Amino acid sequence: MYKPKPIDTTDIVLTDDLLALTEQIAANVHEVWAKGRIDEGWVYGEVKDAEKKVSPCLIPYDELPESEKEYDRNTAIETLKLITKLGYEISKRI
Repeated sequence: MYKPKPIDTTDIVLTDDLLALTEQIAANVHEVWAKGRIDEGWVYGEVKDAEKKVSPCLIPYDELPESEKEYDRNTAIETLKLITKLGYEISKRI
C-alpha cells in the first residue's frame, strides 16, 4: 500500500516576503488545475461527478469555499518551504 512521504519542512520558517506570495501562488494553482480540467472536458456543476466530468470547483479562486482555498494555500506554502529547504533562494527583481 502506498504511504506518502513528503519531505519534512516543519523546520522551515518562510520570510514575510515569501508568505506574501502564498495567495498569488494558491490562486494560480487553482487556475492551472481548472484549465487542466476544462481541457479534459470537465464542466461546472453543483455536485461533483467524476463519471460525468462535473465539478463545483470550476469557478474563480475568489469564489471557492474557504476549505478549497486552504488546500491550494497549503500546496503553495509547502512548495515554498521545499524550495527553501533544498537550498534555493527566491528573490524579487526590482
